[in-house]
Amino acid sequence: MKLFTTIVVSSCLAAQAFGVTPVVSKTKGLSKPALVTHKSPLRQKNAGDVSPLFRDPTITRGGAIPGLQAYSEALDKKPITMKALTSLVGWFLGDLLAQLFIAGGPVDWKRLATLSFFGFIYHGPSGHYFYNWLDKQIPGTDAIPVFSKVAIDQVVWCPIFMSVFFTYLGLVNGDSLSTIGTKIKTDLLTACQGSWKVWPLVHLINFRFVSNKWRIPYINAVQIAFNMFLSLLGSKKA
Repeated sequence: MKLFTTIVVSSCLAAQAFGVTPVVSKTKGLSKPALVTHKSPLRQKNAGDVSPLFRDPTITRGGAIPGLQAYSEALDKKPITMKALTSLVGWFLGDLLAQLFIAGGPVDWKRLATLSFFGFIYHGPSGHYFYNWLDKQIPGTDAIPVFSKVAIDQVVWCPIFMSVFFTYLGLVNGDSLSTIGTKIKTDLLTACQGSWKVWPLVHLINFRFVSNKWRIPYINAVQIAFNMFLSLLGSKKA
């Protein structure tokens, strides 16, 4: 009963906050609104000053999500740069969360910078070229093109990407080529298996519903969690 009451109260408050027009009861003798009796502050003239989530889109590009339109325009004008920066943020957050909430801290700033730079220098740009090529070679969003893209991504691109990832970490850490080779032999299959548990479903949605322009931002949104796994695996000694 308490849960039901909480849900009802929360719904009413949410309706009021979002400026839902009150429903006037049709019962005779009742003239007051059923939900609210005063005007929501978000329906006032300067609603954007009340909550940043409801800014005037003519003032703040992106409307309810400030900056989204500007980001979209930047993706059109400088796609590689913006995707590189997006991946930098994604890898930064992924490793930071891994260090704080999985490893328990303290933060290894060198490792954080190393993985963030990998997102910037390789993940974003390589993803831009790879997905452009893949969409050009296999156009369409029907079942066969979508499943074909997922298969190529996971069977071909995934091992290449993981090998580059381990090689990059080894070179940054000053490891020898033999040590890097051992690391790849030891952990490549584990990394790919981790990918196969997550990314096929993600990419089914990606190739079916997401446009080419937004693939890297979409992937980074999901990859923040997956990067936590990669950052831990990458920091493990060979």
